[in-house]
This record gives sequence, structure tokens and C-alpha cells, in this order.
Amino acid sequence: MKKILALAATVVLGGALLLSGCGSDKQADKAAAGSNGGKVVLKVGATPVPHAELLAQVKPILEKEGVDLQVVEFTDYNTPNLALNDKELDANFFQHVPYLEEFAKGHNLKLAAVGKVHVEPIGLYSKKVTDIKQLTDGAKIAIPNDPTNGGRALILLDKAGLLKLKDNKNIASTKADIVENPHNYQIVELEGAQLPRSFEDVDLATVNTNYALEAGLNPAKDALVLEDKESPYANIIAVRQGDENRPEIQKLVKALQSEEIKKFIAEKYKGAIVPAF
Repeated sequence: MKKILALAATVVLGGALLLSGCGSDKQADKAAAGSNGGKVVLKVGATPVPHAELLAQVKPILEKEGVDLQVVEFTDYNTPNLALNDKELDANFFQHVPYLEEFAKGHNLKLAAVGKVHVEPIGLYSKKVTDIKQLTDGAKIAIPNDPTNGGRALILLDKAGLLKLKDNKNIASTKADIVENPHNYQIVELEGAQLPRSFEDVDLATVNTNYALEAGLNPAKDALVLEDKESPYANIIAVRQGDENRPEIQKLVKALQSEEIKKFIAEKYKGAIVPAF
């Protein structure tokens, strides 16, 4: 009798271990696939406006494609690329190619662009003048302090006739490349997110459209000068090199470049941003 009980216990224990092993394998496979209830989880970093808003529009589209889109919001231009490189994100959506290339080179990151979505024309804004011709000698003009957007802002100031650069097509231009400044304008460099808050302290500020929208400004109406719609600085989806062809990444790009999103951009932003596809 004791032998029979011992044998039964062995069979039960062996079966339990087998079931436990199978369960562990399934859980490991599920975790390895990065799935969530049968859906592939896709974490995308984005600045709030308009990037996170656009991602919110494609979330239900991706749900139907078996992708659980999870948006992680950032309020600066540095963290999203670092988080992507550290595999905290699968992709990010906030920048144009010149910024991506400059940042990746400066931080030795292997990142790549996989699809153009929209253009955010950079603009000149002021609460002290209603026309750039009203600027007085020595007026303070704020620009972004990151290399590519700073150069982009200086190019816009050149095209507006406020100063002259050595090469007004060089996005890497800095204050040192100003060759003519007849009115002695003071060029003040600030972090991009701080520019809309600087209106009381400066006479003119060069603001990226996403930060202008967050501040309640309408670039099409409020900007004294606005970059034209042919701007080459289209905002893109960025991923780690080697991830360009991941199916869920391709589904994200396709959804963002759909007619549905093109219509949403036109109705929601009324020219403040324009599709790049």
C-alpha cells in the first residue's frame, strides 16, 4: 500500500512539474514577444502637441492591427532619444531629421528615421510689437539653444531681413556666423520649451510650432513671420537602427501616413502644421 501511495505521489508531482514547466514556457514566450493580451506592445515617446495628439488618433487603428500603442510623453528634446537608445522606448515622434542626425552624432547613438509625418513651421512671435519693422535697435530676439533648431531660427531671421548669415542655407549656423547685424539685435539662446514663456523678457521669440500650440498660439494667425510650407524639416518617426522593418513599426508609420490622419491634421490644426506625406 505504501508503495502504491508513493508511486501515486510521484506521478502527481511529476505532472505538476510538467504543467508548471509548460506554464513558465508560455509566460516566457509571452514576455519575450512583448505582448499584452495577444497584442504586441509598442511604446512610443512623444511631445504632447501635436505628436501625442496624432498618436492618440492612430491608437484605435493599431488596435485592429494587433498593436497596443502606449504613448510616453516628454516635454524636452533630449530625453526621448536617450530613452529610445536605452530601449525604454520602441520609437519616438517629436523631431526632424537634421535634429536626429545632430543629436545621434553628438551622443554616439545609432538611430534611424522611418517615415515623414508632418511639418511644423517655425515662427517669429511677439507680445511687444505687431510687425517686425517695429523692432528697435538693440532689441532682444530669443532662439532655441539646440544646434539644429538654433540654426533654423537664424535662417528664418536672415530671410526676414533682420540680420545676415554667412550661409543662410546652413542649418548648423550659430551666432558666430552672423556677418551683418546693423541694428545690434541681441540674440538670446533659450531651451525650446521656455521660449513661449519668454515673451515678457524679449522683443521677439523664434518658437517651434509644437511649443506654440501648447502655449495656446495659432501659428497661422499669431506668428509675425512663419517658415513656409516647403520647409525640409518634416517631423519623423525615429527608431533604433535595425528596427526599421519591425512589423509593428511599419504599421505605425502606415497609420500616421493615412488619409484619415491627413484629414485630422487639416481640420484640427488649420494650417498650423501640414502633412509631409
